Amino acid sequence: MDPLGVTAPIVDALSLPRWSTTPVPSYEIRSQPSNSRRTENPFPVRQDLNSKVALWSGDITKLNTIAIVNTTNESLSSKGVLSERIHRAAGPELLHECRSQLLGCRTGEAKISKGYSLPARYVIHTVGPRYNIKYKTAAESALFSSYRSVMKIVREYRLASVGLCVVNTSRRGYPPEDGAHIALRTVRRFLEKFSDIDLVVFVVENADEAIYRKVMPLYFPRNRQEEEFLVNELPDDIGNENGEPVIPERQIRIMDKPVGHRDLDDDDEVEEAEEACATNVLDTSSVGKHAFTAMAGDHDQLTRQRLQRSTSEMHTIQHERVYQRWLRRARTEDFSSLIRLKMLYQSGVDFLGRPVVVFVGRHFQVRNIDLNKAVAYFINVLDKIVNRDYVIVYLHTLSSEENQPPLSFLKDLYHLVDNKYRRNLKAFYIVHPTVWAKIVTWFFTTFTASSIKEKVHFLSGIQYLYDWIDPDQLEIPAFVLEYDMKENGNNYHTPASTYRTGSL
Repeated sequence: MDPLGVTAPIVDALSLPRWSTTPVPSYEIRSQPSNSRRTENPFPVRQDLNSKVALWSGDITKLNTIAIVNTTNESLSSKGVLSERIHRAAGPELLHECRSQLLGCRTGEAKISKGYSLPARYVIHTVGPRYNIKYKTAAESALFSSYRSVMKIVREYRLASVGLCVVNTSRRGYPPEDGAHIALRTVRRFLEKFSDIDLVVFVVENADEAIYRKVMPLYFPRNRQEEEFLVNELPDDIGNENGEPVIPERQIRIMDKPVGHRDLDDDDEVEEAEEACATNVLDTSSVGKHAFTAMAGDHDQLTRQRLQRSTSEMHTIQHERVYQRWLRRARTEDFSSLIRLKMLYQSGVDFLGRPVVVFVGRHFQVRNIDLNKAVAYFINVLDKIVNRDYVIVYLHTLSSEENQPPLSFLKDLYHLVDNKYRRNLKAFYIVHPTVWAKIVTWFFTTFTASSIKEKVHFLSGIQYLYDWIDPDQLEIPAFVLEYDMKENGNNYHTPASTYRTGSL
């Protein structure tokens, strides 16, 4: 509805003016400076492409097109303004499909669902990156991947038209103009290769409208004068042939088309590149028909490799025996005293159906607990959970030195447990971390537990857990909630289950 309470009308995408018919500013003719970076525009006038795109400022939920795009988070449960508006307009069936069938979406990827009560028949969900200036190239690559993944779904499902929202959001800190450059050039390059898409509507709101009106002529010039005038307004990095940001360190190529190279379509390119990376293929075409890799090999080296394999297998067997001894103890020990502490327990599942294990740091009393018994208890609780994907929530709230186990104990525990603990752990959330906790965690995950380093997330408040876990699935001790309310305020929904478990 608009501010007066009147329902906004549905807008037919086919009625929108195409970019090719929009007014072109009057550009002053100017000569190119002697130090001009470019003499030729890499994005020349293409009226056939301009007739396939439109720029529209409005509510994407009112756009009648085959599909619209939703920018969300990895659990497809984003509380962002646009995502919530789309879910509200589509109805509860959309959220149900996201949770029960799509099962999450990684950053840079895209997934499609039905549109339900929306004018659009489908919704394409994609996850844009969080922006950090230290990891600028990674964020640029991920944003490119989001837009390209959306366009690939549009083509794969033969969707004639799509309403494309601004994927990069201020909530995730992405500079809006930088994001517009990536969006527009990615779509331009895609349309150059694939002509079977009729219409892409860039849907903008508020400040993004001015940004897109400024940037769009760079990639979709409407006449020769605009093309020539703006050629040197393009950024230095205009991406590769697909619009993907160019990372110089990765540009190591022997020749443009090695012997035996065959033309590939887009999907084959991706599959072959991934296969080459995975197997570390060496192109030997320049040294003759017979590759060195076809030789029989060094027999001494093969012997050493067999010995190393044998040693590794023996180590694996020994480790399994040790773990099984602990597992037998875990199944026979009396843990009633540790259970009463409520320091470790399963607490429902997250939006992807993964079990959630909660560890309450303040309840772990190092001086009063037999650490060996604590290890057995840890295995007793988790062994039946870690056979599939799971997550851990560690509540560091108001923990003190007496609640912190020795680092040597953590190292021993990490090396003791079965590999499935590390492999199936998908996220480790540390809530209310102190500076010291962050330092210790960094040290531990850098030098001991590198396999879980990327899975650790520091959260300053309970509310950030709700992007991944339904509040009613979490059992949170009362003192944690009180501390969180004092620090962060009551700016999120407090689940009823927390009051039922207030004695924790």
